[in-house]
Amino acid sequence: MVNNIKIGITGLPGAGKTYTLKYVTQMLSDQNVTIGGMIDEKTSDGRHSTGMTVTNIRTGESAVFAIPGFESKVTLGNLGVDLSLFESVAIEAIKTACEECDLIVIDEVGRVEVESRAFVDAVNDALDVDKPMIITLHKKSRNPLLQDIRRRDDVRILEVTPTNRNLLPHKIMGLMNGENV
Repeated sequence: MVNNIKIGITGLPGAGKTYTLKYVTQMLSDQNVTIGGMIDEKTSDGRHSTGMTVTNIRTGESAVFAIPGFESKVTLGNLGVDLSLFESVAIEAIKTACEECDLIVIDEVGRVEVESRAFVDAVNDALDVDKPMIITLHKKSRNPLLQDIRRRDDVRILEVTPTNRNLLPHKIMGLMNGENV
């Protein structure tokens, strides 16, 4: 694996950012790469969104940080967001990945997550670590953190679409292995 390649995966909601990320991490895990960081995933009942969960990849610890009816100034559709629950898992997961793992994973730097100053600081710190990273990015946000990430010379941004989401993990693996893709 190339020592410090940083890959940003962007795309519209539902395009397959997390799917692509999980596919790549599974392939890297099969190569005995130690992976740390966090993953955000929506939960649903099949018809409606029932929440958002953040999971520490290394420990499996998770927290449902957005649920319907939760009163909060930060919302995601009909979901109220508890930033302290999000931070309780996400910040430690990122810090541990920076200190102990071969690959740092951050999913997702999105509209809700950037409401947490502690998360923004943890992402900035992780970007400065000399380790490979895969990070998923909200496509249209104008948040300063997202704009800074997109402008960095050391981050290669790839867009996932429903058309390329089955091929993109293999392209990312090639990049991570030093191929000129």
